[in-house]
Amino acid sequence: MAACNNRVSVSDTGLKYQIHDENEGRKPKVGDILTFQLVLKNNRDSVLRDTYKEGKPMQMMLQVPPFKGSFEEGLAMLAKNDSASFFISADSLFSKMMQPLPPGISKGSDIQFTVKVLEVQNEQEFQKAQAAAKEGQVKKDAKVIDDYVAKNSLKTVETPSGLNYVILKEGDGVKPVAGNMVSVHYVGKLLSGKEFDSSYKNPQSGGKPVDFPIGQGMVIPGWEEGIMNMKKGGKCTFIIPSTLAYGEAGSPGVIPPNSVLLFDVELVDVKKGPETAPGQPTPGQR
Repeated sequence: MAACNNRVSVSDTGLKYQIHDENEGRKPKVGDILTFQLVLKNNRDSVLRDTYKEGKPMQMMLQVPPFKGSFEEGLAMLAKNDSASFFISADSLFSKMMQPLPPGISKGSDIQFTVKVLEVQNEQEFQKAQAAAKEGQVKKDAKVIDDYVAKNSLKTVETPSGLNYVILKEGDGVKPVAGNMVSVHYVGKLLSGKEFDSSYKNPQSGGKPVDFPIGQGMVIPGWEEGIMNMKKGGKCTFIIPSTLAYGEAGSPGVIPPNSVLLFDVELVDVKKGPETAPGQPTPGQR
């Protein structure tokens, strides 16, 4: 690995850059997927984004550069484990995005993109790696759930997908099928017991159950499966693996990446038809 000095260089297209670390390796081509850490700063050195603090690197397919001196040109210079800073014209960037300059970005200024490349993959390599990562996460989630169930002496029903649920009250009504409207009360928690959402406390719903169509991809897969295993009037606790919930993205500030989730759910009603109250919040929404 070669550590480079921090002088600013300028490419033939006018891209200003600093190479911090440079390695031997394959440079990305248009269509390749790059995984990288990114720290974004304005010209006053204020941090606009930091993927290190977010806990998840960016993934981006390399596109044809949209203008001379673009960020995409800079990415094309970097191999795996390389790091560099690129100084991109804010005016050019936001004019191509057809957006006004946001607060904190001055006209005529540069935005600093500091990048550390973690992986360069073609589409086939990326898909293979994603599948392997998901398989590994399924195993991790299964162990976390098994440990939680054993520690709390729970009697659960486990489905082939990895969803576990505890029947608190067996309903005496119909089971919902895809296309039905369901009315649900719920409380969402992390495994630590920390509550992150509740229909009882949601000011948008006024503490009423929420309505949504089941089997239409409107909610996370763990909800779809769990609710279609319930009967009207029933109550269950769902223990949902991260791969059937919010996955590696999580919900920033609310649900950490790769979190197994608990939902206490009451199936209040099941109806035919697609009608739902406009603007009503949907729990577990994608």
